[in-house]
Amino acid sequence: MTPEEEEIFKRRRKGRNVALALGLTFFVVLFYFITIAKMG
Repeated sequence: MTPEEEEIFKRRRKGRNVALALGLTFFVVLFYFITIAKMG
């Protein structure tokens, strides 16, 4: 693999990790609000 390809691969993986983290955060917040709504 050339250094250029490696750079693209790293950038792609970082982007996927960011998307995963955002999705996970979204679900945590969603469950939090659902719990609060059920209690209130």
